[in-house]
Amino acid sequence: MNTQKTTSLFLAFSLFIPAFCLQAQPAEDTLSVTASQVDTLTVPSDTVAAKKGFFRKFIDYFADANKEKPYKKFDFSIIGGPNYSEDTKFGIGLVAAGLYRLDPSDSLLAPSDVSLYGNVSTSGFYLVGIRGNNLFPGDRYRLLYNMNFFSFPGAFWGIGYEMGDNDDNVSQYTRQQYSVKLNFLIRTARNFYIGPIASYDYIEGKKFDRIELLEGQDRVTQTIGAGVTLAYDTRDVSTAPARGIYVKGEQRFFPAFLGNRYAFSRTDLIFDWYKAVWKGGVLAFDFHSEFNYGRVPWTMLATLGGSYRMRGYYDGRYRDRNLVEAQVELRQKVWRRNGIALWVGAGNVFHDFDTFRWSQTLPNFGVGYRWEFKKRVNVRLDLGFGRNGSGFIFNINEAF
Repeated sequence: MNTQKTTSLFLAFSLFIPAFCLQAQPAEDTLSVTASQVDTLTVPSDTVAAKKGFFRKFIDYFADANKEKPYKKFDFSIIGGPNYSEDTKFGIGLVAAGLYRLDPSDSLLAPSDVSLYGNVSTSGFYLVGIRGNNLFPGDRYRLLYNMNFFSFPGAFWGIGYEMGDNDDNVSQYTRQQYSVKLNFLIRTARNFYIGPIASYDYIEGKKFDRIELLEGQDRVTQTIGAGVTLAYDTRDVSTAPARGIYVKGEQRFFPAFLGNRYAFSRTDLIFDWYKAVWKGGVLAFDFHSEFNYGRVPWTMLATLGGSYRMRGYYDGRYRDRNLVEAQVELRQKVWRRNGIALWVGAGNVFHDFDTFRWSQTLPNFGVGYRWEFKKRVNVRLDLGFGRNGSGFIFNINEAF
């Protein structure tokens, strides 16, 4: 399961109310006072505030959310509301997003960002997490982090494409997971970065209907990894890029001397490209591959699906040692803070290159709504389609 719960109509109700009410608000106040009236008109400062009702304050809060606030060291906003998905059922979710600069005088550098998120549902699912990108002054260093904890009553089909493609293999189980991932990058040349990466994952599978699908592996795994990241980044911003290229290579090792019962290594490759094609339109391309070597536990296999790639697929239904996937997305701003997105993609999981089959490539496409929650920070509601069905996704920031 992806930590930003993938198949959610998350906050849809609370999102669309402010999104459409805000369009009716004028750019300036409608109250006008002539010069001759200035001396005679007296309005106590607390009178106007007192006349504002809750709904008006609610609208004003979201109306100002995407405006730059140079007087604020930390620009922070919150959105929350009900949600529903087929697997987690009805729930309540909350997302908080913040933008800040460690050097407020450097307006040319893109701001750092942080997101806190949480969700709880009637199915027993709950989630809490934080993730962000911290840019140090002059962009000499970067700290990327993602920490979360969740408990999820989900489904498991087994390992390999053939197992995931068979509806009869589904097994209900409960997954509990604690994850921490930290990546510190040092700029070595213009747009080039290198630095260490570390991760910790504790995952426990409970109440399996068909424990044999684990193929004799432990229900509980604890993995500690360390490695190095190389990156090349010319994007204008990381939250909703309109131009540039992002290339990242990540090599992590999970050796036995760090306490790993399952010793293995992982290579992650990402290539993203963005181009403004016309007014308000951005064409984006994403390629991602993941290769695992050694004794890989079921909890750390490459999984297809989630809220960022192959959207609409159940995260983890298709899992194996290796994965390749790609997608192309057109993002179009339609009216003020509202926009839409259309994408197509494909992905494939396989044990090794000898067993790779083009015929096992899975298709993906979908449509999404975008609302600019903060400056260059979009709330996105996506509807993705795949071979086995569809899924709703709510998240903050673009998928890639």
